[in-house]
Formats: sequence, C-alpha cells, structure tokens
Amino acid sequence: MTKLAHHLDPTLQKALTQEVERFQSTKIPIITVSASYREDVKGFYGYTENEGIPDVVFSRAHYSMALGVAIAAWQGNKTLNQTKVDPELAYVVDPTNFVTQKDWSKITFTEQVGKLLARRPILKKLKDLIDQFARQKLPILSSIEVPIMQLGSGLQKPILSFHIAAGNLLAEQKKSVVQVITDPHVRNEYLNNAGNKNFHYCVFDEATKTEALEKAAILDKKIDPEQIIVTGPPIDPRIIAARKNKHAWRSGPLKLCLTTGGLGTNSYEIRLVLQKILPLLRKRSSEHPAIELMVYASTHKDIADMVIKMAKEERVKLKIIDSREHVNTGKVTQNKETSNSEVKLTLLYHPQIVDANELLIMHAFPWADGFISKPSGDMAYDAAAAGCFLLTLQEWGEWEHNIRERFESLNIARKCQFQDIDAQLSALTTTSGNSQSWVEQAMNAALTMPKLYTTGAQNIIEAYLKIAKDN
Repeated sequence: MTKLAHHLDPTLQKALTQEVERFQSTKIPIITVSASYREDVKGFYGYTENEGIPDVVFSRAHYSMALGVAIAAWQGNKTLNQTKVDPELAYVVDPTNFVTQKDWSKITFTEQVGKLLARRPILKKLKDLIDQFARQKLPILSSIEVPIMQLGSGLQKPILSFHIAAGNLLAEQKKSVVQVITDPHVRNEYLNNAGNKNFHYCVFDEATKTEALEKAAILDKKIDPEQIIVTGPPIDPRIIAARKNKHAWRSGPLKLCLTTGGLGTNSYEIRLVLQKILPLLRKRSSEHPAIELMVYASTHKDIADMVIKMAKEERVKLKIIDSREHVNTGKVTQNKETSNSEVKLTLLYHPQIVDANELLIMHAFPWADGFISKPSGDMAYDAAAAGCFLLTLQEWGEWEHNIRERFESLNIARKCQFQDIDAQLSALTTTSGNSQSWVEQAMNAALTMPKLYTTGAQNIIEAYLKIAKDN
C-alpha cells in the first residue's frame, strides 16, 4: 500500500487494504469505473460512515451492471428475496474510491464537465467532440491508474472489467482481462488490446460482435473471433424478478417512472415532461387514463428539489422515498395529511449511488408499467427486463441511438414526444379499434422478449469461468 498510504485518510487506507485482499482472493474479481462511493466502502468494513455526503457519480450503468453480475454470482441459480454478499464468489471494486487527495480535483472536474455537457442540449456537439477525440485523455484516467495498479497487483486470474479505462490499464500491467462491452456500439479504444491473447470480450449481441471484428480489421488488429463472446446485456437478477408478477396494462392507473442518470442527463426534458404530466395527476379526463408518476432523481439534489417545487406549485400530493430515512429505518417521508391512497407522485432520491440504485430496484422496477428515460445502457435494458415499455428521451451518443433502435425493433420503445406527452399518452393507451393499445402491446413484447436480453449476467459469469479455467 506504500504508493497510496500517505495520500489517503487513515480509514480509506484501511479499507483499501481490505479491498485488495478481497479482490485478489475472490473467485470472480470485477472492476468498474462509475463513482466514488467512499462512505459505503467505509461502512462495508464496519467503519463510521456519513450517509449525507454526496458521491461523485459518472455513471449508474457502470455501477449497476457490475453489481448485477456480482449479485447473479452470489445468488447462483436461486431466487432470493435477500441477496447475501459473498466476497468469496465475486467482488466489485471501483478505483475511484481510492483516488488520492492530490488528484481528487481531477475527479470533481470530470464530473462537473460531464454534468455541464449532459444537461445543456446546446453543448451536445462539444460532448460529441470529446467522445470522438479526447476520451483517452480525460484527467480521471491518470488519477485512477495507481489504485488500479494496487488492486490488481497480485492477481493471476482474469479480471472482469466493466469500463474500458480499467480494462486497458490492467492490460498494460500484463493482466488477463475479460472486457464487457456493455452497449451495442464498439468504440475504437475497446480495441486497443484486440489481438492480445489474454484480452477477451463479452458483447451485447451478434451485430456487436460483427462490428468489433469489422473495426478491428480496419484498425489492422488481428483478433480471434473466439475471443469475442455474445452474452447479452448484464441485468441485475432482482430486476428480472420484478417481471414475474407483472401483467401488461389494459385499464386502471398507468404507472410511469421518469428517470435521470449518473450525470443528471436530460434534466431540461424532465422539467418539460413534469410540466405536462403533473396537472394530469390531479385531474380526471376521458382523454387519458389516470396516471401515477414516480421520479428517480438519482443522486441529484437539484433535480429532487425541482420535483418538490413543481409538485407544490401544481398542488400535487408528493411522497418522498428519501435517503437516510429509507435506508436506516425503512420509513417514508411524505407531505402531512397525505395518505398512500391519495399519492399520485413519488420521488426517489439519495445523495449516494449505492443507496439511490437500491431505491430504484426496490421501488421502481416492480411497480412501473413504463419508463420515460434516455435509452441508456442501464435504464433501457433494465426497464425492458422488468417488463416495462419505454418512451425514450434525447440520446447522448451513437451507442444510445443503437440502443433505441434495438428496443424499437422489438416494439418495446418509441421516442417520447416530451413537449406533447399528454397527447402522446392518450394515443398510446387507446385501442382505436385494435384489440390492444400500443402500451399493452409493448409490455407484452417486453415480457416475451428474447432470452438474450435477460440472461446476460449469468452468460457473462459462464464465459468468465470458462476463460479463467483455460487461462
């Protein structure tokens, strides 16, 4: 621990020692780059933690997908109501938790720039330029190099990577890597180690495998097709379990979940959707069904505050399933005089990604008929796996265009007309002479979609174990 020992606070230094021990002794070592959930790491090892300190978050997807595979390993073939963490079977680490104070400004700067770009449509072209030319030069990469080196230093078995920065850095250390390409899109940096016999890939579908082989050939990289395994997207088994008691909507209240992501993406569209939907929550109309709405604000207090403010202005009764109260006592905060039967609007928020993600899994996926979200690699996969339809907000990259097209082709998703969503919901819930509305058809399509979209976590585990055996 000498490289970091004098640059971390004593508690994190102790936690890092234990993280290294577990990561290097586990059967399936999993690494990602998603967020700094330092307080939860401290709490996991029995040290004092502060539930109110906000995390730095880049991506829910890279966290939730890595966790989903770990949970699949912990559960095995069983369906458990409570998942027991078993570090001997699988363990997830994120080097962002152990960036030194000296380099911490690089982490916060990267998050600030990401939030600025993700929340301002006018800056999208700048974001596209960063995606195209500067992803491998972002300041976060140099700051996570030393923690990654220490976490992986003693490992001889392959490491399962959910972020290409971690995968490439580990490959530079001559480690064997199984890299998950989580989206149906292959960026060039995924192919830096194509041809390395100790670098394998798990990919979304056959089309993604073809794209990887094609791009590798263009880049003059020789890669054995057997090193690219089609597994499907990794989904937390608890989300898949949410579909078991779900039936396609036909009548009654339509339950919608409106979500943002790791950087608070699409906040402008979220505001416009709320402006249209909130008045519908307290009005009866023959033009649309009764609507109930849940908003997932993730770790973003400003978005949570926006929902609270708009609910007050529209005189909509609000239930807040909030941070520390929910996690510590299971209680729910709500407006005074508001009974559960009166609530048409619910807010999910926690300043830390681990707990925010648990709120989403526990409350949103089992409850919702449909999601309104950008077609991101976590939310689109998860919504469909939970048996929900999807109305997609603005995509933020080529990978999300591909995701939207995949789920549109399955008749599960369509673009959200967020400026006219009241009229859109009216049309999509009307049969118009057909036996089923679009909403009912889309939910049935989600509930019967190909197994590739729901078995990815287990497929990745099986692929990893085979590679590890042959390694």
